[in-house]
Amino acid sequence: MRSLAVFCALALSACATVPAKTDSLDAIASDYVLLQLTIGEKEAGYIDAYYGDPAVQDKAKTEAPGQSLPMLEARTAALKLRAEQFADDGVEGLGMDERRARFLAAQMTAARTRIRMMRGEQFSFVEEAQGLFGVTPETPPLESFDPALAEIDALVPGEGPLWQRLDRFNRQFDIPADRLSDVFDAAIAECKRRTLEHLTLPAGESFDLGYVTDKPWSGYNYYKGQYHSRIEINTDLPTRLNRAVDLGCHEGYPGHHVFNALLERDLVNGKGWVEFAVYPLYSPQSLIAEGSANYGIDLAFPGNEQLEFETRVLAPLAGLQGADLATYRKLNAATRALGPARYTISAQYLAGEIDAEKAKALLQQYQLLSPERAAQSLRFTDTYRSYIINYGLGRDMVQASIERSGPGQAERWARMIRLLSEPTLPGDL
Repeated sequence: MRSLAVFCALALSACATVPAKTDSLDAIASDYVLLQLTIGEKEAGYIDAYYGDPAVQDKAKTEAPGQSLPMLEARTAALKLRAEQFADDGVEGLGMDERRARFLAAQMTAARTRIRMMRGEQFSFVEEAQGLFGVTPETPPLESFDPALAEIDALVPGEGPLWQRLDRFNRQFDIPADRLSDVFDAAIAECKRRTLEHLTLPAGESFDLGYVTDKPWSGYNYYKGQYHSRIEINTDLPTRLNRAVDLGCHEGYPGHHVFNALLERDLVNGKGWVEFAVYPLYSPQSLIAEGSANYGIDLAFPGNEQLEFETRVLAPLAGLQGADLATYRKLNAATRALGPARYTISAQYLAGEIDAEKAKALLQQYQLLSPERAAQSLRFTDTYRSYIINYGLGRDMVQASIERSGPGQAERWARMIRLLSEPTLPGDL
């Protein structure tokens, strides 16, 4: 049970800062930026990107040593109350100011949840996802994935465990290290070309591409502001052919690079909404970011267009002519159905119900990963915990929302652009 002293501190701080009539969303946003940056001084990786006023970051660094976690928690509770005062103007339908206020309040719920975790409070996997990302993931029983495993089994018949047969088949699509750069350059260029057919990006937008090792992720976008990103690809394990398009879209176009560039252009520069110049990783914003980045692959390459592009352009660049790309594509689609098994395995592992060796064994059985890839997957869970739900559940939610706009590509791209350039929450999907 939390102490009475902490409860009183929270209550008194919140009550003391209930907004007067002179309060404004701009004032709340300024306080929000400083608060998020100050929390970020308490945990490495909490802030994923910041490209606002350097003086605010300097102030956060200066004040952080004097701010205890209970004090920061009280500030998040108070700021949420201030934002909520603007979240409903009594008129039917949500205006942009209301959506802005709701976004700020939801981000504060996530910040407070993360602070409680920093303080040692324990949450279940589902409770953690609810607090940080504003969604309630399901953790299905693992046996419910047996039909999907049977479908995959039929595509790669033979002796040995299914993960081993699948891995043996997939190895023929490993991109040779000396061809990796050419393949990724071509894939990203095509992702960008297709994206620019549907939206206009800020003039001068750009990215740097680098290859790194010893990371828990396969790719990462570090957004630097002024419409520029640093995209990194992890080469700890061989990169397979489909990952070139997947990562090119996810990290670049129309994924993270485009998402951040549109927010900077339309909200930070266009409206002066400074809160979007800071991106706290553990927040509902991440479900939108990861979900839209993953759905962006299918949006940019609908139907069999990714297979056609890989067959015509990428496989020759990688020296993989003659490989069975059609079966490879079917297997990738079939294994997508296994995605939620990772939630169940991670929930059991993070709760201490299974140890690391058991978790890796289950990842091999239900995610069909090699021992090396299972270890990397578990390393990601160790680092980011319930964040994993943003990729699969986020993608499903974004897909459902966008495809409700109609069957045509024009309607879907228009909906995607609105989703990326407005203060969107998971509940808005």
